[in-house]
Amino acid sequence: MDARRQHDAQGAQDSPGPVRADRLRMLAAVDESRGDTGVLLAALQHLTTELGGLGGMAHLRLKDFPRGVLRMVAGSGLPEGFTRAWEAIADGGSSAPARAAREGGVVWVAEVGVPEQAAGKPAVRPEDSGVPAGAGLAAVALPRAEGPLGALSVVTPPSARAPDAGQRAFLVDVARWTGGRLRMATPRPEGLSTAMVTEARGEEGAVAAYDWDLRAGRLTIDEMWLAQLRIDRKGTDWAETWGDLLHPDDWAYMLRGNEAAIRAGGSYDGEYRVRRADGGYAWVRDRGEVVRDEAGRPVRMVGTLRDTSRAHAALESVGRALRHMSDGFLSVSGTWRVEFVNVTAQLLLAAPRGLVGRRLWDVPAVRRVAGLRERCERAVADGEPTGFDVRWPDSERWYHLRLVPVPDGGLALYIADITERRLREAAERAAAERAALMARLTRALSEAVTAHDVVEAVAGSVLPPFGATGLIVAVLEHDRLNVVGSTGYPRSFIERVHGTPLPSAATGDALRARAPEFIESVEDFLVRHPQRADLAGAGGKQAAAFLPLIASGRPIGMCVITFDDPRPFGEDERTVLTALSGLVAQALERASLYDAATARARDLQRALLPRALPSLPALTAAARYLPAGRGADVGGDWYDVIPLSADRVALVIGDVMGHGMSEAATMGRLRTAVRTLSDLELPPGEILARLDDVVADLGEDRFATCLYGIYDPVTGRFAHASAGHPPPATVRPDGAVAFPTPVPDLPLGAAAPPYETAETRLPDGSLLVLYTDGLVESRHRDIDDGMDLLARVLRTGRGGGVDALCDEVTAALLPADQPIGDDAALLVARVHRFAPDAVASWPLPQEPVAARRARELVRAQLAAWRLEELETTTELIASELVGNVIRHARGPMALRLLRSRTLTCEVSDASLTTPHIRQPALTDEGGRGLRLVAAMAGRWGTRFTPTGKCIWTEQPLPAGAPGPVRAGEREPR
Repeated sequence: MDARRQHDAQGAQDSPGPVRADRLRMLAAVDESRGDTGVLLAALQHLTTELGGLGGMAHLRLKDFPRGVLRMVAGSGLPEGFTRAWEAIADGGSSAPARAAREGGVVWVAEVGVPEQAAGKPAVRPEDSGVPAGAGLAAVALPRAEGPLGALSVVTPPSARAPDAGQRAFLVDVARWTGGRLRMATPRPEGLSTAMVTEARGEEGAVAAYDWDLRAGRLTIDEMWLAQLRIDRKGTDWAETWGDLLHPDDWAYMLRGNEAAIRAGGSYDGEYRVRRADGGYAWVRDRGEVVRDEAGRPVRMVGTLRDTSRAHAALESVGRALRHMSDGFLSVSGTWRVEFVNVTAQLLLAAPRGLVGRRLWDVPAVRRVAGLRERCERAVADGEPTGFDVRWPDSERWYHLRLVPVPDGGLALYIADITERRLREAAERAAAERAALMARLTRALSEAVTAHDVVEAVAGSVLPPFGATGLIVAVLEHDRLNVVGSTGYPRSFIERVHGTPLPSAATGDALRARAPEFIESVEDFLVRHPQRADLAGAGGKQAAAFLPLIASGRPIGMCVITFDDPRPFGEDERTVLTALSGLVAQALERASLYDAATARARDLQRALLPRALPSLPALTAAARYLPAGRGADVGGDWYDVIPLSADRVALVIGDVMGHGMSEAATMGRLRTAVRTLSDLELPPGEILARLDDVVADLGEDRFATCLYGIYDPVTGRFAHASAGHPPPATVRPDGAVAFPTPVPDLPLGAAAPPYETAETRLPDGSLLVLYTDGLVESRHRDIDDGMDLLARVLRTGRGGGVDALCDEVTAALLPADQPIGDDAALLVARVHRFAPDAVASWPLPQEPVAARRARELVRAQLAAWRLEELETTTELIASELVGNVIRHARGPMALRLLRSRTLTCEVSDASLTTPHIRQPALTDEGGRGLRLVAAMAGRWGTRFTPTGKCIWTEQPLPAGAPGPVRAGEREPR
C-alpha cells in the first residue's frame, strides 16, 4: 500500500481529512457550464479514487422510464459485461443502489452480486460480468428536496473493507454536491448526454490514483498499478522518473496539456505512452483536476491513470486489416476531412499520397461520382447506413458504395467492385427475356381488353428484349391512320402524324403490300421514301420496323417499333417481329370493339353518379364505385351526399337489382327523386315511403334497396331508415365498430311503408360507412362473414384519411386479382361535431317584445363571434321571422344561431303552417316580410320538426371572419 492509501486508511481519525477536503474543494470548483454529464462523471471519479475502487455507476429515476425502475445513466471504469446487468434495475430490489435510493444514506455490501432485473432485461451471470469475485459495492443516495433522486455507487476490490466513518461522510458530501448541481428539475433521458452511459465502455484497463504536489514537485502514484503495468522507477522521485518514461513523441503534447490546465486552474484529460521495463510502451489515459490554495494559486493536481493499451492494440489490428483488404475503405471526420484511407481506395481515387487530412470534396475523383456528396450528407443527417451502385467516372467498372455514419458525426465509406456481377446479371436477364418473349406477349395480349392495354402489352413485352425505344400503334379509319397509343415520342410528333392519309403515309407501302418493312438507318429510309424526307430521323430514331396489322383478312392498322441507333435486322428478328404483328392485330381488333361499347357504358355511368362529393363542415366524405366486370353492362348501385339546412347532411346509398341500361335508368330516377325529396327536408322514413311510390310506378318487376340517413353536426345524431339495405357501419374514435339498424324492412317496390327510423349519437371524428351488398357478399363469402371482415378492416385502418380508408376497404374485400361478381358501392364519411360555442339558442316569449329580445340576443352573440358586419341584416331577419310567428303561428318559440361556413338563423314554433312569399298589392300593409328576408339571406326555407316547424336562413360570412369551430377546438384568438 502506497503513502496515499496509508493516508486514506487513517481518514477515520482525520475526517474529513486534508485530502478529502481538497477533493470537495475541487468539486466545488467544477465549472458551472459543465452539464449533467460532467457533474456525474466528476463525482464518480472522485468517489472511485477515494475508495480505491474499480469504477463507479450513477442510477436515476427517470420520468419517461417505466415506474419502479432505476436507469443507469453514467458509468466510469467498469467493463461492459458488468454494466449490462446494471443498466435497468428494480427500484424495490435488494441491491445497494436500490436500497440507497429507497432508504437514503450509505449502503455497503461485501459481495456485489447481480441485481434484480427490471422487466424485459436479461439476467447476466456473475462469472460473465468481468468484475473479480468478492468485489464489494458502496452506494450513497442522491438527495433532492422531493426525495432521493437515485444513487451513486462504487465497486471496490475484493480485499477492500467497508467504508469507514470518514469515507462515509465523504460519500454523503459528494452525493449532496451532485444532487445540488444536477440542472434537470425532473430527470428526463433527453436531458442526459449519451456519453454518460458510454464514457468508460471499452476502457477495461486497470485504474490508479495519483497526487502531484506542484510546489514540492513530488508525484505519488499507486505502486500496485505500476507493478501491474510493469513500469519501474528509475530514481527516487516519480516526478522526474515519469517524465523520463514518456514516449519522446508524446512528451511535448503532455507537457502543453498540463501547463494549460495549471494556468487555467481547470482539468486535464490526455492520453500518452509510458515505457515498460521490457522496453515496450503502455498507453495511459490521464485525467486530473488542479487544486488551488486559499489565494487561488495552483498547488496540487489530483487525478486518475488508466491503462488503455488493450484498446489501442485492437485499433491497430483493425487498421492493418482495413489497410490491406481488397475493397476500398476510407473514413472522414465530422468536418469531411479524410482520417483513414486504405491502399485500394488510394488507387481508386488516384491519390496515392497526401489524401489523409484533405477534405473529401477536394478530391477530383470524388467530385466526379454522381450524387455522392448529396448521399453522404443525407446519410450523416439521417444517421442511417445506405448504399448504392455507381459507374465509376472515366471507367467501364461498376462499384457498390456503402455509407455508414459513425457516432462522432463522421462517415465510413466502403467501395466494392461489382462489375463482373452486373455483367453476369445483365446477360442472364437478357437471355431469360428473349426466351420468354413469345409466351409473355401472348399472355399479355390475351388479357388486354382495351386498345390502351394492347399498347402497354407491346411496350412492356416487345420493346425491352429488342432494345427498342419507340412504339406507335395506329388504327386504319376511313383511309387515315389514327394513333391510339405510343411511347418514346414527344406529343408534338404524335399530333403531327395522327390522322395521316394512307396514300401519303410512310407506312402506306407496307400496309398495302400487307408485308412488314424494316428500315435499318436514316439513309435506308430516304432511299425508300424520298417523298417523306421530313420524317427521316424524326424523334431521334434511326431504325424502324413497320409491321402491318391484318385481322379477319383485312388491314386494320400499323405497329411501328423504332430504335435510337442504326441496326441491322437479322433473319430471326424479322421472323419473330412478323409473328408478333399477327398477335397484336387480333388483340387490337377485339379491343376496338370493346372500347366502343365500354365508352358508351362509362359515359352513362358517370352521368348517373355524382361527379364530385361536396366539401361540407359536418363531414368529410369519399366514395368508390366498382363495376362487376369489364364490359358494357351498367350496374344500378349509386350513392349521394346532399347538404341540408343548418349544415345537416343527408347520406344515401342504394342498389337497383339487375344490370343493364334499364336498371341504370331506374337508378337515375331514384337519385333524382331523392335529391328532390331532400329539398323538402322530410324525415328518413318518409323519404323512403315516397321513393317506394316511385319504384311502384315503374312496374312490378322493379325492386331496389336504399338507405337514407341524416347527420346533424350540432347534436351528433345520425338518424336513418333502411329499405332492405345492409346496415351502415359506425366506427367510434376508440375503434369500436357497430352496425346500428332498425328492424329490417323490405326493399322498395316489395312492401308498403311505413319505414322505421333508427337513431344513434356519434362522437366527433367517428366514421359512417355505407355500402351495397356487392362489397360484403359474393359466391365465396356470405354477408355475415363479409361484414365481419369489413369491421376488422375498419378497426385497423382508421389512421389515414377517408380516401385511404376507401382504398383499404376495397382492397381487402374486393382484391384486384379476384373477379367481382356484383357491382359494389362504398361511401365513407368522417363526421365532425360543432363546438358548443358555435351554436347559440334561446326560448322566446309569445309576445310582441319577442322581436326586440331577438334583436338583443343577435347583437350580443354576433359581437361575441366577431361578426359585427352581419348585425344589421341578421337583426332584421330575426325580427321579421319572429314577427311572422307572433302574427301567424303559435308557441313555444325559439331562436337559434349557428356559425359554420355560413351564419344560419332559425326561428322555430309549434305550428305546421308553411310560410310562402306572395306578391302584395300596393295598399297591403303586410306580406313583405319574407320578401325582405329572401333578399337579405343567401338561402332560406322551412323544415318540419317533431314539435312543429323551423324557418331558417343562411348568410355568407364576411371575408376574414373566423371559420367553423368543431368539438374539441378552441375559439381562434
